[in-house]
Amino acid sequence: MAKVIGIAIVMLIAGMVAFIATRPDSFLIARSREIHAPPEAIHALINNLSAWRQWSPYENVDPNMTRSYEGPAEGVGAAYAYQGNRNIGSGKMTILESKPGELVAIRLEFIEPFAAVNRADFTLRPGEKGTLVTWSMSGPNTFMGKAMTAFGFMESFVGGQQEKGLADLETAAKELARKSTQSARSEASPALAH
Repeated sequence: MAKVIGIAIVMLIAGMVAFIATRPDSFLIARSREIHAPPEAIHALINNLSAWRQWSPYENVDPNMTRSYEGPAEGVGAAYAYQGNRNIGSGKMTILESKPGELVAIRLEFIEPFAAVNRADFTLRPGEKGTLVTWSMSGPNTFMGKAMTAFGFMESFVGGQQEKGLADLETAAKELARKSTQSARSEASPALAH
């Protein structure tokens, strides 16, 4: 009886490994949200990597995470490296492409707890009442990635983080737009007084 159970377990494991191996060699996870703020305010918060602290869901995973910035303050070539606890690991982001009010494309290099190089794209399009923002992450699928994708873990986790990030991005963009409007009014007020 034990031999039959052992054979059944081996066959089950072999079947799972075969199933996982048939999963696609690449992945794409994306979420969209219409943000009630101008594209310029949203783009500014994505294009400047130090501004991510205002909205990125990954910024609060480890309160002691260390950050360093390289290159220009924003746009193509701006880079951000991080080192955190086991929940956040370490890695680096570099902006590859930036089109004001339209797109920010980023190279994501994960170093720990696992090594991978992926891409994140933020596309901005006119929406019915604001700006439709799509945050996507794509890259090659390793065997572990295929396993996580096959059972929905990666879609659920990364997609959930994207949804939270887009909601927080909306809050930050509305605040940035409000401050810009107040500043413009303040600058115009002295001229009206004369």
